[in-house]
Amino acid sequence: MIIQPKTRGFICTTAHPEGCRKIVSKSIEYAKAHKSECGAKKVLVIGSSMGYGLSSRIAAAYSSGAATIGIIFDKEGSEKKPASAGWYNTAAFEEFAHRDGLYAKTINGDAFSKEIKEQTIELIKNDLGKVDMVIYSLAAPRRTTADGTVYSSVLKTTEGNYTNKTIDLKDNSVKEVTIEPATEEEVLHTIKVMGGEDWMDWMDALKAADAIEKDAVTVAFSYLGPEITHPIYMNGSIGQAKKHLYETSKAISAKYSDIKAYISVNKALVTQSSSAIPVVPLYISLLFKVMKKNGTHEGCIEQMTRLFTDKLKAGSAVTDEGGMIRLDDLEMKDEIQAEVKKLWDEVNTENVKDLADIDGYWSDFFALFGFGAEGIDYEADTDPVYDIASLK
Repeated sequence: MIIQPKTRGFICTTAHPEGCRKIVSKSIEYAKAHKSECGAKKVLVIGSSMGYGLSSRIAAAYSSGAATIGIIFDKEGSEKKPASAGWYNTAAFEEFAHRDGLYAKTINGDAFSKEIKEQTIELIKNDLGKVDMVIYSLAAPRRTTADGTVYSSVLKTTEGNYTNKTIDLKDNSVKEVTIEPATEEEVLHTIKVMGGEDWMDWMDALKAADAIEKDAVTVAFSYLGPEITHPIYMNGSIGQAKKHLYETSKAISAKYSDIKAYISVNKALVTQSSSAIPVVPLYISLLFKVMKKNGTHEGCIEQMTRLFTDKLKAGSAVTDEGGMIRLDDLEMKDEIQAEVKKLWDEVNTENVKDLADIDGYWSDFFALFGFGAEGIDYEADTDPVYDIASLK
């Protein structure tokens, strides 16, 4: 079949197997060139199919030489329909890892569920004995808890209506958007989905099964951002969940004295999640323009490789005064933010293509799904079936 990008809202409903494979290969080559001495050798990545989760798995394997187990929740392809991008990314990663003599296996299912936790622990015990690092990188719109309750997250403010600029990704126009405040119940639901409760459940399960090493490290990902995005992000419903995630890092370290739990505050990048948040895509496109001009722009693999090479040390991490790893350090430099703020005040529909990196935004968006990779003929007939080796 000929596979072309098809978009609906802020998602792409198709993915290209050869494009995903090429992009994964490029990330691997970058990680190979940046060796880590953090000591991680047996790494579990919870949410490893795309974005920061996928890149952290690649960095663990190719910067640190680690065996990796990844957890995804993706659909395989058929003769009539492409697989999800996460499926293709994982199939490519396993192909390359096995070729290069690295252990890599994957579990496909709902990481929130007890069943997937049990399957993962069984695999760890059988193949690795114990893991020495756990990366928690789940980004899901809803969660079903053990008692069958379904919680759904929302992207709203918590301090009244908020109006600011945003970009309409349908036509790249700049317009005002007003975001309504979340109810107390919606905030609770968002915390249940995107907070730290499930992270703690994972750590409890791993400890109870004696499937995690003493002096292990666990890292969950977060974002803070500038004042421009604070009402919808840091002070919004999602921000309340991220605060809970931060408190959970402290709770894990307090509960288990032999485990060090950290929050890694990462840079704003194009992901399926960030594309859905009003205001944020416009900020990202302006940020890209400034950071590329400044020579400090990083993508997911550059961020995650720097996590393993610069921020994580054997048994510890380089943190700020609050105990958080700051991979957003380059984004949050005063001179970068001052220039972004200047452009934010000036940007409108007429000048957005001059002031913002719209092409870069869309390039990164389509790359999430394997489109736009160099050397791939997207007009060619392509087999949509690409097996994940460990799931055959």
